[in-house]
Amino acid sequence: MTSFKQNFNDFAKACHQASYSAGWWHDVDGTPLLGNQYVSATKLFLIVSEIVEGMEGHRQDKMDDKLPHRSMIEVELADAVIRIGDYAEAHGLDVGGAIEEKMSFNTTRPDHNVVNRRKVGGKKY
Repeated sequence: MTSFKQNFNDFAKACHQASYSAGWWHDVDGTPLLGNQYVSATKLFLIVSEIVEGMEGHRQDKMDDKLPHRSMIEVELADAVIRIGDYAEAHGLDVGGAIEEKMSFNTTRPDHNVVNRRKVGGKKY
């Protein structure tokens, strides 16, 4: 059976291949952009921008303009995950493995326990 780690990392590879093929990892003059710290920072912030767009869609209860049968929050979250996959693969990051480990670790955290969250001073969100 394939692990979540492998599934996510395969997804990340597909995201990066699509992005690379579409020219998003080269400047319009053909200059490669991978390795440029400012481009990397920009691509990280583009992930943030997808989340912000999703929040606005959620706040205004909007449907997506390109996939009108889906909510805007749904599509913008998909965009964010695609951008995360692209970035992860481009930078050789094992985000799939990190997700598996982090989910496991979170099961041991006191602040992820409902009883502790309901206590005075517990995390509400």
